[in-house]
Amino acid sequence: MKKTYFVVTIIGPDKRGLVADVTETILENDASIEESHMMRLGGEFAMMMLIALPKGQYEKCCQNLEKFKEEGLEVFSRETDLARLEKFQGFVPYEISVWGADHAGIIHAVADYLSEAHVQVEDIETHVTKAPLSGAPLFSMNAMVQVPPDLALPEFREELEDLGDELGVDIDVKMRMD
Repeated sequence: MKKTYFVVTIIGPDKRGLVADVTETILENDASIEESHMMRLGGEFAMMMLIALPKGQYEKCCQNLEKFKEEGLEVFSRETDLARLEKFQGFVPYEISVWGADHAGIIHAVADYLSEAHVQVEDIETHVTKAPLSGAPLFSMNAMVQVPPDLALPEFREELEDLGDELGVDIDVKMRMD
């Protein structure tokens, strides 16, 4: 059976049962969630999902998801395909961890380096927490990336460590096994 894929983002006030309600609507439309990331950010809840469903069902499923707008949620959807993933055949999966004292510009500096190095960002997650004793803000970032095959791990690691020194943070790179 041929499938259609679409990405849907739903964001709005956090409330108990939201994930159950949205996933029930997806299930009722003979669709399945292929990938997702769901989180509370402040008082808002955000859901991003890659959904697969039988060809020809996209419009109906999107219309059924629109009902969540009546509950004060923003709903965005966009049809996509998986063909773009072929572009990254041969790329090597790495995980990048960044941590240190929080200050403006860390995410931008790392993202700018990755862009210049032609590294494909798959996922980035960041947090700011308080240090246990001092209460000072601590930044942490975890990124999953796909690195071009011509960029060797030692060179990639060294360049990111140099960037970390400039930023005053620690940056670690390791190979992913997925």
